[in-house]
Amino acid sequence: MVFTKMHGCGNDYIYIDCTKEFVENEEKAAIILSDRHFGVGGDGIILIKKGTKADFEMVMYNADGSRGAMCGNGIRCVAKYCYDHKLTDKTSFTIESMGAVKYIDVNVKNGEVVSAKVAVIFPLMQMGIKRLMSLLLLLTESLK
Repeated sequence: MVFTKMHGCGNDYIYIDCTKEFVENEEKAAIILSDRHFGVGGDGIILIKKGTKADFEMVMYNADGSRGAMCGNGIRCVAKYCYDHKLTDKTSFTIESMGAVKYIDVNVKNGEVVSAKVAVIFPLMQMGIKRLMSLLLLLTESLK
């Protein structure tokens, strides 16, 4: 099994490119690989797959084998991996995690990602225009 270990602000995960690798028992793999004494060691594993709702899918398992919904540091590492390993040549793309689509922008210098930003405005837009306008009105009123 080929893997990459990366960390974002101390969150260290084992990344497996499932566009090229197959992990038979993902939960068990997370427990074995994450063991800091007898495995690779990490907070868990993150599987990088082709997306169904987005360009890519991030499937995250914690060290105890439970599914994790989202890790902001982890998704930035996924974005770096995808670009640096030529899975995409786009600097703006999407990654889904447990059905939620995140919008990513990567900053590239000399052909490698030096930073990645997860857009946070899009969840607000999914609220619907009426609810978003109500929220903006409340915020505007509170500033007066």
